[in-house]
Amino acid sequence: MQIVLDRVIWITGASSGIGEACAYLFAKKGARLILTATKVDKLKKVKSKCIQFGGRCEILPYDLSNIQDIDTLVENALLFYGRIDILYNNAGISQRSNVQETLLDVDQKIMDINFFAPVKITKLLLPKMIEQGGATIAVTTSISGRFGFPLRSAYCSSKHALYGFFETLQAEYYDQSIRVVMVCPGRVQTNISVSALEKDGKPHGKIDDGQAGGVPADKAAKKIVKAIIKQKPEVLVGGKELLMLYIKRFIPGLSRKLVRKIKPT
Repeated sequence: MQIVLDRVIWITGASSGIGEACAYLFAKKGARLILTATKVDKLKKVKSKCIQFGGRCEILPYDLSNIQDIDTLVENALLFYGRIDILYNNAGISQRSNVQETLLDVDQKIMDINFFAPVKITKLLLPKMIEQGGATIAVTTSISGRFGFPLRSAYCSSKHALYGFFETLQAEYYDQSIRVVMVCPGRVQTNISVSALEKDGKPHGKIDDGQAGGVPADKAAKKIVKAIIKQKPEVLVGGKELLMLYIKRFIPGLSRKLVRKIKPT
């Protein structure tokens, strides 16, 4: 089990939802935090609370759809404390449009934010992490990374890809003290459906019923933070929807029928 006190933890997608809730829990354990998201005002509020909870905190606003400048982002992150002990690639964006109608630019943006951004951040930090004697890399995937889901083609693709990349990373660098934690949420009460992209790239703009009825973000964060501290290979977070993972594993034919019957929102 890791000691969190004075550890440097970088969380992306930290201005709301799971990222925000995890930041508070890590702050209460005395972590040194770096928080990244696009909304500066919200990041400042999260920073203030983290300091109140006993953590040290810096903010590093950034739009992860800008893949080209991530080199500079990582350099700036390292300037704060000189190392990253826990990287939590949590930022992501969802989708609400079918395959045929979705513009390719929308597919690309979702893949950039959900897959290529965390991959590039991780690849840039990896040499430093190995040099310092190891680190933990957590990444928010989704149960949609285990099976297809209506109106989520690019989103599901990005989450499937995260499993492939980070499980391979774990296999290759385990002996160099690199640990990977796959955070696999089902329905959690966040704003992910509000900012989800529609077919033309415009925000969905509303909270879906399923999202609204999900697990509270603070409850999900407790399970996630515990898993990261214990360096568990995977943590499932959600309610009864997680049963789909077991149906897919043991009764794949039934899972395909159930997915076809899902009423997309």
